[in-house]
Amino acid sequence: MADQIDAQGFRANVGIVLMHGDGRVFLGRRAGGKGWQFPQGGLHVGESAEEGMYRELAEEIGLEAGHVEIVGVTRRWLRYRLPTRFQRREQLPLCIGQKQRWYLLRARDLEPPFRFDTTAEPEFSEWRWADYWDPIQEVIHFKRRVYERALHELGRLAFPEGLPPYPNWWTRPTR
Repeated sequence: MADQIDAQGFRANVGIVLMHGDGRVFLGRRAGGKGWQFPQGGLHVGESAEEGMYRELAEEIGLEAGHVEIVGVTRRWLRYRLPTRFQRREQLPLCIGQKQRWYLLRARDLEPPFRFDTTAEPEFSEWRWADYWDPIQEVIHFKRRVYERALHELGRLAFPEGLPPYPNWWTRPTR
């Protein structure tokens, strides 16, 4: 199916923060050793953000709706631009970045049945539970600001008593 790319060149996408009962989050190692990130993927034409989220959840990590509970979703699209070297200039419409709705999910099982073999080209080759803020440091540089924004917004739902402490490597002013 075709991706949804808006008039400004941003591809509609969903991001998934999957939380363990102890507050850690799922982090997947991209197939081919290309870094660590949250599950995410583009929305197909005619697909709602929630439908796309469940499709990506199944395709990328093998989980179904019954394995998770939706805790929340970002209020607005969060955007990032792709560096020029990652833009596919030969494809039209040109995609210059992603606009994402981020979902916070809580795993219903202590050990969810993750699978990476549900598609011909798996997104991830391994996974781990990571401390809440660690994905900001682990993801490729051009996605870090979106990860920070998503984790701050969704963290207020995940931790109503207050966000987890910032790690020692944190250098940005807190919100």
